[in-house]
Amino acid sequence: MMDEHVRVERSEGVLAITLNRPDRRNAITIAMYAALADAIESAADAADVRLITIRGEGQDFAAGNDLADFLQAAPRLDEEIPVWRFLRALASCKVPIVAAVHGNCVGIGTTMLLHCDLVIAEDNARFSLPFVDLGLVPEAASSLLLPRLAGHRQASRLLLLCEPFGAEEALQLGVVSHVVDAGAGQGALARIVSILLAKPVEALRITRRLLRQGTGDEILERMKLESSLFAERLGSDEVKQAISAFFAARAKA
Repeated sequence: MMDEHVRVERSEGVLAITLNRPDRRNAITIAMYAALADAIESAADAADVRLITIRGEGQDFAAGNDLADFLQAAPRLDEEIPVWRFLRALASCKVPIVAAVHGNCVGIGTTMLLHCDLVIAEDNARFSLPFVDLGLVPEAASSLLLPRLAGHRQASRLLLLCEPFGAEEALQLGVVSHVVDAGAGQGALARIVSILLAKPVEALRITRRLLRQGTGDEILERMKLESSLFAERLGSDEVKQAISAFFAARAKA
């Protein structure tokens, strides 16, 4: 599925994905999730794709879900929707994924990074996981992966208190692998891509697979559990009140 807000380019072994909705801070719509899922799924068995990159256009990487769009087509408990396809595609991807982030990385703008192999953050990047504040629950298997990366206490602080954190803390927690100066992310991404493309293809893929060995089924099972709870929560009064308060606050800003 094509979408004007997701730019997908293939060149010299790289599938480059750009979130291209800068006027809305790259808030992700259902159509964008479908396009993202299609792009990553297309790379699964493509011999000409050795690497996937993800970045955002404009001042932010991704402001999370477009809540108005998402709520218009809120999923039923048993329904397959594009965001779940996208998350599964990320978790099951066979080739290395490198992300370059800057500005705000909200909700899924942060949790998707947990499935990337390398993440470059500009020092102005700001991460937040406001699921509980919106009456929701974590997604993208973040309730499993974040405690493994950061430890149970730090994961609890980020997921229960919803405290935002900056690039240096993201590096310490293991959410990102590199921190560079503001404006230097694109150049750093290009350098890492060139380094990876110069390495033996099969050795790189096998090493990546070994790094993830034994975790794939567990991640997909946690995603399934989170998704069912997320869908259930969308119909709750807590979510309706929290999101109404969010839109009211934004209208005053």
